[in-house]
Amino acid sequence: MTIETTNENLSINQLVCEKKEIIFVEGDMIVPDSKPDVLNTVDTSGTVCVYKKEITDNKVKIDGNINTFIMYVADEAEDSIRGLNTNLDFSELINVDNCNENMILETEVNKKSIECKVLNGRKINIKVGLEINIKIYSKEETQIINSMNGCNDLQVLEKDIQVNSLIGSGNTKSYVKDTLVIENTDNLAEILKTDISLVNKDIKISYNKVLAKSEANVKIMYLTEENEIKSIENRIPVVGFIDIQDVSEENICDTNYEIKNIILKPNSVEEHSIYIEMEVEMSCMAYESKSINLIQDMYSPCEDIKFNQRKIKTITNKENRREICKIEDTVKVDELNNGRLIDVNVIPIINTQRKQNTRLIYEGEMQLKFIYITNNSLSSKTVNLPLEYTIENIDNVEKVNICEQIDINSKDFIVQSGGNVECNIELAFNIRINKEIQINIIENVEVEENRSDEDYSLIMYIVKENDTIWDIAKKYKSTIDDIVKINGIENENIINVGDKLYIPKYVKKSTQSIEEDMQMIEYAQ
Repeated sequence: MTIETTNENLSINQLVCEKKEIIFVEGDMIVPDSKPDVLNTVDTSGTVCVYKKEITDNKVKIDGNINTFIMYVADEAEDSIRGLNTNLDFSELINVDNCNENMILETEVNKKSIECKVLNGRKINIKVGLEINIKIYSKEETQIINSMNGCNDLQVLEKDIQVNSLIGSGNTKSYVKDTLVIENTDNLAEILKTDISLVNKDIKISYNKVLAKSEANVKIMYLTEENEIKSIENRIPVVGFIDIQDVSEENICDTNYEIKNIILKPNSVEEHSIYIEMEVEMSCMAYESKSINLIQDMYSPCEDIKFNQRKIKTITNKENRREICKIEDTVKVDELNNGRLIDVNVIPIINTQRKQNTRLIYEGEMQLKFIYITNNSLSSKTVNLPLEYTIENIDNVEKVNICEQIDINSKDFIVQSGGNVECNIELAFNIRINKEIQINIIENVEVEENRSDEDYSLIMYIVKENDTIWDIAKKYKSTIDDIVKINGIENENIINVGDKLYIPKYVKKSTQSIEEDMQMIEYAQ
């Protein structure tokens, strides 16, 4: 006989797999005939673009390229500075167990290192280290049993839990176009370097849509026909609407941003401008906090019940934070005492992550690569600044999962006398916090057969380690209420090893038998 149940839907977004892979993309570049020979390189920069990703059985494939700029000293009498641009394509097939095409794939590809080696005056080798972070989710629609009918004297063990249920997911693309105007007095000869990053990421939720927005921070270093090195920096708005049914302001959204393609080209000399175009993909998963009354176990003293029990993983206590870390320090670069600062590359490096009480402590360093001109020669020097930042007030910090992404919101460097450089850097720590829990789902509840009536009887049971009244009651086909009543227990959650408990093995509908046994127990004592 099947028991009638009322159910509640729960959408579980299980993290099936999380993997970090380090790959190296390498290629040789031939210097075009229009460019002079390479004496040595000064700086190499690159922007990672992922234009395709797909998930198949036990594999993830990621295709993209690295838009690379090389600034070099030309092998000419005047040792002039020149620039090169190339795209390094990559296609990586990564083995990931237990995944398939029906799952949700989330990736983050970060440039960790870039090296440039001069093979000869007309050939350069470029090697880029990429860190690929992969997360694969399985969306499962399951039903939680709320109540049941059709069984006599059903005993139910319930637990109130808080979970983060997935409402939905979606993505969109934003096409960004802009023209960056340089000084009218500058006749642009060539682009030496570009830095493109997405900063000030934010979302707003309304009318079944998630408005994802950020700014593309674009900095371009260029060479004029007068052989001067100049730069221009601008921020371009990036906006996209992601459709997710039933999303509301109370929900928590995990939003990711990826640069897909970049087109960068100088306009005619007369226009004194540079055209830029890029494609940015924004994806989002929206969660709601949900309280559910979960049935953990059940039995009946009167009938035999059969059911399936399944364990699934889900998340709770989900929280997203965005905190600003400001670094203000002074470093000494002696070479700048009689030189001119051109640019500074900033790379935040996290070496350790410590959890302490309710705090999360990041320790590492800020790698600063100063590019400067001294004695009419372009050079670079790397200086490291200590980096430490603490996220406060994280409940159960030792037991939660934490994922961070660090953006450089702004950077400013002021050269002072004696080669001292005042550094002002603003970092944005985007922190995702959640706790993974395992819950029991009960399914396919049936009554196997009716139990025959038994005489009411008592046994004495001595409490063992890890016993609960529920376990004892279920084992002997009794009930918690009857055990508590017959033994005069004040708190059903507190029993001690060695306690002697009287257990009624079968309870009839009337309470007369129980009262008689209580009188017998009192008499025996």
